[in-house]
Amino acid sequence: MDTYPKGENSLIERYSRPPFIEYWNDENKFKKWLEVECALLEVLEKKNVIPVGTSEHIRSHAKIQVSRIMKLEKILKHDVLAFTTSISEQTKDLGRFFHYGLTSSDVVDTALSLLLKEALEYLSDDILIIQSSLKKLALRYRTLPCMGRTHGIHAEPTSFGLKFLGWYAEYERQSIRLKHAIENISYGKLSGAVGAYGVHSPDIEKEVLEKCGLKPEPVSTQVLPRDRHAEVFFVLASIGGTVERVAVELRHLQRTEVSEVEEAFTEGQKGSSAMPHKKNPIASENLTGCARLLRSYAVAALENTSLWHERDISHSSVERVITADAITLVDYMLKRLNEVLVGLKVKKDKIQENIHLTKGISFSGHVLLKLVENGLNREKAYRLVQRCAHASLDKNKNFKQELLHEKSIRQKCSKKELENIFNIQNYLKNVDRIYERVLGDDYNKKPSQKLFKR
Repeated sequence: MDTYPKGENSLIERYSRPPFIEYWNDENKFKKWLEVECALLEVLEKKNVIPVGTSEHIRSHAKIQVSRIMKLEKILKHDVLAFTTSISEQTKDLGRFFHYGLTSSDVVDTALSLLLKEALEYLSDDILIIQSSLKKLALRYRTLPCMGRTHGIHAEPTSFGLKFLGWYAEYERQSIRLKHAIENISYGKLSGAVGAYGVHSPDIEKEVLEKCGLKPEPVSTQVLPRDRHAEVFFVLASIGGTVERVAVELRHLQRTEVSEVEEAFTEGQKGSSAMPHKKNPIASENLTGCARLLRSYAVAALENTSLWHERDISHSSVERVITADAITLVDYMLKRLNEVLVGLKVKKDKIQENIHLTKGISFSGHVLLKLVENGLNREKAYRLVQRCAHASLDKNKNFKQELLHEKSIRQKCSKKELENIFNIQNYLKNVDRIYERVLGDDYNKKPSQKLFKR
């Protein structure tokens, strides 16, 4: 596998490479099988089990002939035997040592670990790209107040940038999970037909796997235990869940009644065959659907963990579908989400308008605390503030004025104190602390810019 420096420019270069689906073609799979087989031959030469020069002869003469392998498989009804027969045809007498002492799953499962390890490392870079975009947005909108919502209802003001910072932090956790999944899938096995090392010893297995960059499975059967693979698919589904979390929020924010963001709408684009005015959050909706599909793959992978005795092949048909599909889908989702983030239109005026929409009731919690602080019983204070807030909503009146009309409140809270409570900066005073906690040394604190005007 190529190694790539982790700088942002190199990531962007890699990000523009051909579609990830090409990684899962038959030729690449057979190349990984050949890599495992030849690593064994090299070790067997070193141990004087087979003639010196066997591995070099096979490496130089064996070519991956996909069409020939497919033709043989139609006859043999066995993909690994079709592969080994194709190689043996090209390598003449020394080809008799090809696949020496191995069972099919020794090759297939070990090669699958190689494929998964490389593919998941690729996804790690995708996540770094997403984090770079989220960090820029988090910093850009750090001091932009917006209305926070719980249950879809106006709650209290917050920083618009915190939305992006929260997603950035979640992707950091996903990156850690992915790293663990890579570590736990980086295992192979050459333990033979039932995992008891009937031909090759654990020492030979260890040397072969070291050449491949893998570790030996402590206890295998004919196959690697599928809990390792299930963990991979759980992590993939979890990454998809984070994509969906972002997508769902952006979809809500693009609703006409909210209208705080818009997905990029390019020149010539059309939103509806019937309604020319439409601008729809199509990418975010697409990503929500993709996340559902990923979760179904995780369920299938979990069901693969229970096999009969030392092995059956009920897992094989599942993995032939979900492995390439799930990883390619995650790659697509991360790329498409990044396109949404890069092109996202944030409507600052509408964000400020929405803060005013409910005429100040979002400050009710701080009014309650001030009344309690000034000596009023909490239950009585709650009822008073609630009554004023509901009256403000029902009559579409200013909440502060409703409070001032309430004698019991005026007796416990002065007009000046109320004015101070209705300063939105009170809600943003600790935002910098959150940024410092998440970004650490990467966060260059700047003086707050008061973007909100009362």
